[in-house]
Amino acid sequence: MADLLDDPNIPDGGVTVSEPLRRAIGERYLQYALSTIMHRALPDARDGLKPVHRRIIYAMRELKLGPTSGYRKSAKISGDVMGNYHPHGDQAIYDAMARLAQDFNIRYPLVDGQGNFGNIDGDNPAAARYTEARLTAAAEALMEGLSENAVDFRDNYDGSLQEPVVLPAAFPNLLANGSSGIAVGMATNIPPHNIGELCDAALHLIKAPNARDETLLEFVPGPDFPTGGIIVEPRANLAEAYRTGRGSIRLRARWQVEDTGRGQYQIIITEIPYQVQKSKLIEKIAELIQLKKIPILADIRDESADDIRLVLEPRAKTVDAAVLMETLFRQSDLEVRFSMNMNVLIDGLTPKVCSMKEVLRAFLDHRRDVLLRRSRHRLEKIDHRLEVLEGYIVAFLNLDRVIAIIRTEDEPKPVMMEEFDLSDLQAEAILNMRLRSLRRLEEMELRREHEALLVERADLEDLLADEALQWGRISDQLRETRKKFGKTAEGGARRTELADAPDIEDVPLEAMIEKEPITVVCSAMGWIRAMKGHIALDSELKFKDGDEARFIFHAQTTDKILLFGTNGRFYTLGASALPGGRGMGEPVRLMVDLPNEVEIVDLFLHLPGRKLLVASSAGDGFVVPEDEVIAQTRNGRQVLNVKDGVRALISEFVVGDHVACVGENRKVLVFPLSELPVMNRGKGVRLQKYKDGGLSDLTSFNLADGLSWKDPAGRTRTESELEEWIGKRASAGRMAPRGFPRDNRFT
Repeated sequence: MADLLDDPNIPDGGVTVSEPLRRAIGERYLQYALSTIMHRALPDARDGLKPVHRRIIYAMRELKLGPTSGYRKSAKISGDVMGNYHPHGDQAIYDAMARLAQDFNIRYPLVDGQGNFGNIDGDNPAAARYTEARLTAAAEALMEGLSENAVDFRDNYDGSLQEPVVLPAAFPNLLANGSSGIAVGMATNIPPHNIGELCDAALHLIKAPNARDETLLEFVPGPDFPTGGIIVEPRANLAEAYRTGRGSIRLRARWQVEDTGRGQYQIIITEIPYQVQKSKLIEKIAELIQLKKIPILADIRDESADDIRLVLEPRAKTVDAAVLMETLFRQSDLEVRFSMNMNVLIDGLTPKVCSMKEVLRAFLDHRRDVLLRRSRHRLEKIDHRLEVLEGYIVAFLNLDRVIAIIRTEDEPKPVMMEEFDLSDLQAEAILNMRLRSLRRLEEMELRREHEALLVERADLEDLLADEALQWGRISDQLRETRKKFGKTAEGGARRTELADAPDIEDVPLEAMIEKEPITVVCSAMGWIRAMKGHIALDSELKFKDGDEARFIFHAQTTDKILLFGTNGRFYTLGASALPGGRGMGEPVRLMVDLPNEVEIVDLFLHLPGRKLLVASSAGDGFVVPEDEVIAQTRNGRQVLNVKDGVRALISEFVVGDHVACVGENRKVLVFPLSELPVMNRGKGVRLQKYKDGGLSDLTSFNLADGLSWKDPAGRTRTESELEEWIGKRASAGRMAPRGFPRDNRFT
């Protein structure tokens, strides 16, 4: 034990150290969180890169894979990155590199890939052994000046090599290519933008450092996604998002109408929203068609080749294309919301949600720092070269003596240094001079170079001493970058259009469905179907054995059908969604969540503005507006509350000014309709009082027209003298008039 305590190779001598669990976990989790935030998930505001991306393109530079060089195997690249700079999984490195090559994910790709690097359908790239890559001109621009001490370098993970802390970045890559990542307790999601517009905004910020965020929006009106599309977010919302660094942006697909002749047309989608997989988008729309969620859409086809071409076929030529597309925008990923969260590392250390102005300011400050460092580096090189040139000129002026010293002296260097007052560097340079450099022409070239370097040195000293000159030089560099990658360059034009939000907000059901006449048929066992056209209501129809017709009425495909169950709930059916009339139909319980123990009280066509009189078997009821019983889900809407063996019994259309009730005891009561409350839901009020039994039937009518019913022979009888049966609501009533049906029904 004493040996272990004294062993310097064992931490704490191998002794176990105890500490509270809260502190132990807290310290270690904090270390993990900081590592994730700073070294993995959040990009640097200066070059817009995460460490893995920075290491990939730096390793490719070390492999000399420039835009004009040949391609190298991706496996070789990911292996070098992993071995030299990024000690993580090679698959993770390859996935990150592949994304940098995907022109549908990155606005300005940093890797030029050869082979299968994935596609917009969502297919994965081929294995690293099958693909090849090299850098693009954009990646080269990010590393411009890297060999001129433009940025700091640090040791790699094992101290054997050096890697850049940040890249010089000739353009604001963070905004140009965007970024996304999830850290610990924070995330980032930055959309891509147009380099030309960003350069314009940066130039304006140089001229007016206190420029308002809204002013920058005149130069950068919004994101510029690699997949194009149309932004329909209001300008005020975009301005607020760029000012705060947070917000959401509505992005929708680009579409056009293509005439197919004879009045027919089809809709062609040429651009889909950013980061939407085309194959999943098609599956979703096909599912909507199958489920009849969009009845006015007949089919979708994918005719894409190199460009996107999705073909939508409307159900009929009368369908409005704008209405169809607005419906699709609401129910599919043809319209998405991009949630912007510009959470970045300022100076590579501090995470902060920044406005667009703050991000551009961080980039410009970085560019100034790069300019100063490159200028100082160049100044050192010039001073070194001037010293050498001055030594060469001394040698040319005393050429014969220099040659003599070299030929006769065993140690010519100290002799020359003493005789001509040369520095060690100058003497060494003269001794290393080639014989063919002793031409007269070479002396003239040296003097010209000397003079040119003196001029350049003076310019650099002026530049380092004058901030205005520095910003002027940065402006010139931005203009060169704009010329190289801006709207006049290949692929530099804006792809995403900005437009006003459409006027069509709510698409009515009638506009979604082609209006056609149908006849709704529902059997006693609850099998429902829709016959085409308005057939005679007394037509002979086929039903399953033991079943028969119960409800039959005319409707249109745009109508809604209401079903009232004995549980007091109303269910809503779309007429267009009813099964066809070729077979026996389908059980209505498959279309709505109608429990097996619940029976159908009534099934009828919905008429907006109408009122219903609902009542339970216990004799309670009320008036409800028909518009209030429409249900939006399969579960229906509870309207009449029933319990303890009581069931919903009647749903009648309100007609006239009086209500007539008849109980199972054959007593009839007539009272004014105004005595019933109008409610949306509840148990209701007592309609008629019973000692035994309950309610049998009720109806509403005009007192002036009399109370009618059908006798056993099917003839209509009307009783106009009703004073004997008129009373207060909730009273018992009098025995039914002579000739009243034995089944106690008014109809």
